[in-house]
Amino acid sequence: MLTTWECARVNCRSIAVCLDGSPPAYHLHRGSGAGARGWLLQFEGGGWCNDAPSCAARAGTRRGSTRLMSKLEVFSGVLSNDPARNPDFYNWNRVKLRYCDGGSFAGDSEFRNGSSVIYMRGQRIWDAIIADLLTKGLAKAEKVLLSGCSAGGLATFFHCDNLGELLGGVATVKCMSDAGFFLDVDDISGNNSIRPFFSSLVALQGAEKNLNKDCLNSTLDPYLCFFPQYALQNIKTPYFILNSAYDVYQFHHIFVPPSSDPRGHWSRCKADPSACSTLQIATLQGEPEVGMFINSCFAHCQSELQDTWFAPNSPTLDNERQLQS
Repeated sequence: MLTTWECARVNCRSIAVCLDGSPPAYHLHRGSGAGARGWLLQFEGGGWCNDAPSCAARAGTRRGSTRLMSKLEVFSGVLSNDPARNPDFYNWNRVKLRYCDGGSFAGDSEFRNGSSVIYMRGQRIWDAIIADLLTKGLAKAEKVLLSGCSAGGLATFFHCDNLGELLGGVATVKCMSDAGFFLDVDDISGNNSIRPFFSSLVALQGAEKNLNKDCLNSTLDPYLCFFPQYALQNIKTPYFILNSAYDVYQFHHIFVPPSSDPRGHWSRCKADPSACSTLQIATLQGEPEVGMFINSCFAHCQSELQDTWFAPNSPTLDNERQLQS
């Protein structure tokens, strides 16, 4: 199913802009029948930028500018309107929030270099889109699921409780993170490369003030609250975590980044999981397991793809498919 984006009212909120200053956008497909008062909000994913050069480069791509995004988007998986493929949510109001801030919808700052400006306004984008959706029926929602994939899955940890507050505690709100549980973990060489990355991201994007307050009060290093494993314990809204124990992104960039394997011992394993040695598989299985549906797919993001969301051959645990869990 193809949906077109909307940004009319969001356009008026000039402070809520993408990295390049373009207006934020979302795609909405209206619900019907018994699902007319159900809402599913899906954060788009797509990595991050953690310094001025990477954010400037990102601003010139579809990940930083709605001017460069396609105005049509395919809704599949958890966003599908096919009752056979998405029986629980097919007739809900389904929204995809486009990702253009580079900070998982958490930042609120800007970087100026002469006449050029990079806007990191993820929090304001979230506020503006929700304000717009409230006027389009979200205010009367009975059930709401906030979900997201990858960097969008991470965003759910920052806005889960906030969404319930914005809805006045009337609707039943639940949250799901798909491939967004990025781990604070050492790589195979004993170094930790994700900590300095997230630390610089939080500092540049001014995200600290938008992170979970209880988490911030419990640590001397505020950037740690950008990691789900520290934020989750302070979230009050019911939460469901969907992740692969062999998450491809974390495997390649956090657990075995290029810097940890200068001689390329892991190259074949990273290129083809079937080529991993018994020792390498055992090493990967040593990663901390966190979550409610942890399967063994070499994958990253599963709820947006029909084959892994609800299909005859989609992943199962105890004969339960992901959607049925």
